[in-house]
Formats: sequence, structure tokens, C-alpha cells
Amino acid sequence: MIQRPPKAGGLSLLKGFFMTDIYLIRHAQAEGNIYRFMQGHWDGNVTETGRRQIEALAERLRDMKIDAVYSSDLSRAVLTAEAALRHHPELEIIRDRRLREIDLGPWEGVPFGNLYYHHREEMELFLKDSPDWHTEGAETFARVTERAYGAVCETAQAHDGQSVVFVSHGVTLRCIQAKMLGTTIDRAQDLPISKNTGISHYIFENGSFTPDFIGDSSHLDVLGSELKKEPFAFGGVFFRFEAEDPAEMADYYCACYEDAWRFAHGNTKHFRAEGYLRSAVSHYAKDKRSVIRIYDGEEDAGLLDLDPERGKNRGYGWISLLYLNERYRGRGLGIQTLGQAVMH
Repeated sequence: MIQRPPKAGGLSLLKGFFMTDIYLIRHAQAEGNIYRFMQGHWDGNVTETGRRQIEALAERLRDMKIDAVYSSDLSRAVLTAEAALRHHPELEIIRDRRLREIDLGPWEGVPFGNLYYHHREEMELFLKDSPDWHTEGAETFARVTERAYGAVCETAQAHDGQSVVFVSHGVTLRCIQAKMLGTTIDRAQDLPISKNTGISHYIFENGSFTPDFIGDSSHLDVLGSELKKEPFAFGGVFFRFEAEDPAEMADYYCACYEDAWRFAHGNTKHFRAEGYLRSAVSHYAKDKRSVIRIYDGEEDAGLLDLDPERGKNRGYGWISLLYLNERYRGRGLGIQTLGQAVMH
């Protein structure tokens, strides 16, 4: 049975001698979480919200007894693991590649919307944690379970009588915990998806794991409801991004830019579409990923135009146009489009 966490920040009442306390923590909110693309081994950074989550996590761990900290070697996990060191400076982070997120191969960095559109059946299998899911060049759930669960067991045995923190990733943690509970990830219907920096506590004794609490994120209450909200709930739309030649969609490009101008200036008195279209054609000629049409399934949703030369020698990128159709505004969806520009 999954129990609620103890109200105090100290050790669980289940603690006993010659047992190992295991704390499994999901990394803080990272770029892929808000940009809505598959992260896997893609090594992005944590967001500003993620940094605030790490601060809250550090306070949660302040008074806990911690003897060792293990982390995936990916940046978002290592940065999160530093929370455990904030009030335990005598410790160090031991990086273990086996704790990495699932390797998604050709799906790495691909927007959810593109996967839903081009690989719907495979995407549905993935979201159901089906053992039948596999794409060439990617790991299976079984392989993730083998490497990650093995790492936790090995480490738990090496730290008998101690308390160990592991920082890992969403899919990997579900694989580990399903195995701990004696099942597989596709059959662990009662196993919640941990929020970013959510904590699960298990007792390891005689080669088996007993759950104390799973996926607790009460330390995030201090951040307020908006910062606790999962990005999955933001807007309810996953955009599809397709690079297209602006010359072949000239009418659409000009209409988007004209509407953006009207919204920014209140009128189109000085708007001249031809000049902006020529610039977009030039951008596309230099970089075939610089002009991207945005879709909601089959429906047009907006446009992204990047200047591949401006700022190139000074270390920054330039967005010439970031546009969403009116029905998609004010819903927290613009971050997906910004994410495409940032990744590029």
C-alpha cells in the first residue's frame, strides 16, 4: 500500500537498523518539459521554475539524514542533485550513467505534436508504457529497467544502514519503482507520475523494497499553484512544426505578418509585406529550418521565421517573426514555439 509521507522532514518511522533508506527524486522542470518535445538523453538545462523547485527541494532535505547522493549524469539531474548538498556540504554527487532517462534515439528533440501526427500508433504505445513500444535506435522499457534497477540495488547493498538519495528521470523512475513493486511499468496503473522534484521513499531490506511514500511534492506548496502546475496542462495543445518554403506559402506568410503588425501597431498603415517575404525567402535559402509553419494537427496555428545570419558571430539567435493565430493566444502555448527557436 502506498502511504502518505510523514509530516516532519526527518526519517520515516519505518527506519530500522541494517536497512537502507532509498529516496528517489525526479529532476526539476527542464526545457523539454515546457517546450513539449522528447528529452531522453538530450542534455538541456533546467528552467527558472526548475531552479525555484530546486530551492524548495533543498529546504525539504535540510534536516534529513543523507549519507550519499547518486545522480544521472545529465545536467538537469545533476543540478537537481545539488539541492541535497545545500545543507550537506560534506557530501559529493556520484554520477551514474545508468540512472539516465530512456534513450529515445531518433525521437530525441522531436516535438510531441510531430510524433502524434507522424507516428500516432507508436506514440500511443509509448504513453501507455507498452512493452511493445520500440523504435529503431532507442532503448526499450525493459532495458531501462535492467540498467537503472540494477544500479539502485547495487548501491543500496553498498550503503547498508544508511540513507541514499537518487536523482533520475520520469520514465526511468517509473521503471525502477515498478520493478521494486514486483511488476512491470505497463501494469503499474497505481504508480503515479512524479512531478518535477517529487520524492519517493522506499526501505531496502533483505533484497526487497517496501514503499513508504511515492511521488510526494508537498515541498512545492511554497511556490503557489501556478508554479506547481504541470506543463502537460498548459493549453492542452501539442504543436506540430514543419519547415516550409516561404515562397510556396507566400499568401499565408504575408497574412500572418500583417496580422502580427496590426496587433503590435494597431493598424497596417506602414506595413509592406513584400520586404518581409523577401527576407524570409533569403533566410530559407541559407537554412532550410529557418522558416517553420506551425500546425495544430491539420489546422494552421502560426509561423516562426528565424534569421540564420543575424547575431551568428556574436553568439545569439534572431527571431524575425513568432506568430500564433488568435485562437491560440493567451493559453501558454507560445513557449512551444519559442522552444523551437531556442533549440535551433
